[in-house]
Amino acid sequence: MNKKSFLPMFMIVAATVAGCNNEQKTETTNPLLLAYDTPFEVPPFDKVKDEHFKPAFEEALKQHKLEIDSIVNNTEEPTFSNTIVALENAGRLLSQVSTVFFNLNSANTNDTIQAIAKDMAPVLSAHSDEISLNAKLFERIKTMWEKKQTLGLDAEDSKLLEETYKRFIRSGANLSDTDKEKLKKVNADLSVLTTQFGQNLLQETNAFELVVDKEGDLDGLTADLKTAAAETAKAKGKEGKWVFTLQNSSIMPFLQYAKNRELRKQLWEAYSLRGNNGNDADNKEILRKIANLRLEKAKLLGYANHAAYVLEESMAENPTNVYALLNKLWAPALAKAKVEAADIQQEIKSAKDTFEVAPYDWRYYAETIRKKRFALDEEQIKPYLSLPSVREGAFAVANKLYGLTFVALNNIPVYHPEVEVYEVKDKDGSHLGLLYADFFPRDSKRGGAWMTSYRAQSRKEGKRVAPVISIVCNFTKPVGDDPALLTFDEATTLFHEFGHALHGLLSNVKYKSLAGTSVPRDFVELPSQIMENWAADPEVLKTYAKHYKTGEAIPDSLISKMDKAGTFDQGFATVEYLAASLLDMNYHTIASPIKEDINAFEKGAMNKIGLINAIIPRYRSTYFQHIFSGGYSAGYYAYIWSEVLDSDAFAAFKAKGLYDQGTAASFRRNILERGGTGNPAQMYRTFRGTDPDPVYLMKKRGLN
Repeated sequence: MNKKSFLPMFMIVAATVAGCNNEQKTETTNPLLLAYDTPFEVPPFDKVKDEHFKPAFEEALKQHKLEIDSIVNNTEEPTFSNTIVALENAGRLLSQVSTVFFNLNSANTNDTIQAIAKDMAPVLSAHSDEISLNAKLFERIKTMWEKKQTLGLDAEDSKLLEETYKRFIRSGANLSDTDKEKLKKVNADLSVLTTQFGQNLLQETNAFELVVDKEGDLDGLTADLKTAAAETAKAKGKEGKWVFTLQNSSIMPFLQYAKNRELRKQLWEAYSLRGNNGNDADNKEILRKIANLRLEKAKLLGYANHAAYVLEESMAENPTNVYALLNKLWAPALAKAKVEAADIQQEIKSAKDTFEVAPYDWRYYAETIRKKRFALDEEQIKPYLSLPSVREGAFAVANKLYGLTFVALNNIPVYHPEVEVYEVKDKDGSHLGLLYADFFPRDSKRGGAWMTSYRAQSRKEGKRVAPVISIVCNFTKPVGDDPALLTFDEATTLFHEFGHALHGLLSNVKYKSLAGTSVPRDFVELPSQIMENWAADPEVLKTYAKHYKTGEAIPDSLISKMDKAGTFDQGFATVEYLAASLLDMNYHTIASPIKEDINAFEKGAMNKIGLINAIIPRYRSTYFQHIFSGGYSAGYYAYIWSEVLDSDAFAAFKAKGLYDQGTAASFRRNILERGGTGNPAQMYRTFRGTDPDPVYLMKKRGLN
């Protein structure tokens, strides 16, 4: 997942107001308001304290307002430089403060930070509206837009002008004064509600623990899973017991291996009812308001619904095209899932049980069948997938494709002791950027995995400003003295987020707002998902999957089993994903406000597509963070849309060689370096020579 944040700051100028003769300087000891005196000018996490954020926001907002006023009140005729570029460069201090704050709010939060986030949400929303709804500012932008053919702009300048103009139009610049006030209220309410949704989910995830005090109840679990649960219990003051949490790295192995059906049910129900418990962290009413406010906003801006508004700027272009893809995949995926469900039911019957397969049974019996059918056990694979080996495997792929090298640094301030930092160098040895990596779950971190940035790439006075990129995950923690041993799914997640990181690191554009991952949602997953193909390729596996004790490469026999089981359970995986994607679209194509109970809305949506009882959407409504607080509203389909692209793109590599330098150079030049400076469909055609063929996706998922 790519998590977009506020535009990052690449250096601090002493609060100089653009276009003014007088410098406005602020004397301060607040590290967020000073030039970063750190290696590579990274954030001074070791000096930043919670109490620095509010005054930093206040000063940064003040300075940004002065910068905007300077542009608006400039008595000179509007030019590309004094209007479009000036606007692009305004708000650097606010970007710096926001970037540090919101990344910490996701990766290492606390009660104080969460309170500040709630307080600042409407303030930042109002500030954004003051800019995007400023009539005088828009008039200058509009003047540039209408003169665009006579300005002599290069392609990237033209794209910046286009994106700036569209951003203002889509933010309500053409609305009447009355409707502008309505829009401001909607935006303010949405900012608070989406913040609250995420905070409630974190609270609910941290609130539940399954405490086991009888070792017999752990039958089926591997020794390392028991040890990890015992260490969790000890850390929580419950020594002598075993504790399982709602973090994926804890709950998913339990559901996969635990024989105790009642305990699987308890853990699963706690997981699937997050935000749906009628308590102070309940998300039902919050998400109803979010969906309805998004509809109100879309209609104010002249769109039929929120999805139509969002998708206008995507490769898919409109809801009809999204539904066409999802529905095309739904029928074969559901058919395959029903066959898998029948297999599981037969397995239950053969064990002389009579119950119907439930969602908390699926992973356990799928694992049982996998072992029987393919003689493959996930626990056979994990010893070859230590975190250091997988990480170095991803680095090695980037080296072979693009010549990149990664040098561990220990002199960089970090926001948590577990965070690793690497300097990334290009094939000529030049500095390309920095990569932060934060791999393990904790109560202060939200769930999932994502890439973000602390500084986007850009150019200043013709010189490349290097990006500072971060990947954040929630992988299985190390047990005892052993390294963290990953599941294959976790290994592919690392490659996925690393692919996003490469998109940010290899960016080579002029303007930070067009850099790296600043592309449509259904294109942004291409660089990440294509990396998953290398993670799973047998040739690549042999190079990085090394036994953590012996150093022995993963044996061919095990790779063969993995390959044969490659499409096993893909009906389930595809159906749970597509169900969530369709649920997302249902919330965001409503024509009138939702009045019914949210659980009834969700059930109706799933009944309509015929989802079987043994499977629920990958994310139920009340914990669907991607769409209600994560920036993927009407965009969760993007993963499968991009999978059409990545499957087709990887076929180009397979045809000429996994590390074919010509293909790699073309992918880097036409996709990774260009950020949002071109039309995504045309960028892809330039790389591939043709439009993507979905046949490769169907084959990979076993749906053809």
